[in-house]
Amino acid sequence: MSTANGKGKSDANCQPKETEKKAAPSASASPSCLSACNADLADIIYAVDFAARKHKNQRRKDPEKTPYINHPIGVAHILIQEGGIEDGEVIQAAILHDTVEDTDTTFEELEEHFGKSVANIVREVTDNKLLSKEERKELQVKNASHKSLQAKLVKLADKIYNLRDLNRVLPEGWDENRRREYFNWAEKVCCQIYDANDHLAKCLQTLFSEFSGK
Repeated sequence: MSTANGKGKSDANCQPKETEKKAAPSASASPSCLSACNADLADIIYAVDFAARKHKNQRRKDPEKTPYINHPIGVAHILIQEGGIEDGEVIQAAILHDTVEDTDTTFEELEEHFGKSVANIVREVTDNKLLSKEERKELQVKNASHKSLQAKLVKLADKIYNLRDLNRVLPEGWDENRRREYFNWAEKVCCQIYDANDHLAKCLQTLFSEFSGK
């Protein structure tokens, strides 16, 4: 679990590192971003269809039991609209990122349908369900900084979506302590990969700061 204190402040070694400055995108996707995504539109729609079929019987744990597919689509939306991401492989991987971990999908199946690069991004963000939940969480913290840039982008957007959802409502069976533990753990993961995208990093820093003030 996180060693951050009860207010959600990050460890000293998780302070943002000095990195090469990247221009932060605006809140809306740029025309160049939309053009790049349009070039990959058929592949992206195929990924949405594939993920929708794989997740068709799954629901989120919120009281409304939201269809699970809303989550990967929302992660892709964050990457495009808030992160300004133009990489079609990253968008496809975001849509597919939970298919192996949470359905009967295999990495070989993803490679057959979407190519090796997309499959490898999904592989990087997929937890090993043979391990305990605590082991999986520890490995996310340990390995975050060693992931590829593409995997880091998916991870940042995934955490943004989940944290916003937790701010909106507690999942069934959760209490306030568990929500705080998730925020503390998520900050330990994310603070290591803020350099992947300035704007997504700022979104997360705001989420953590606002939560710590509650």
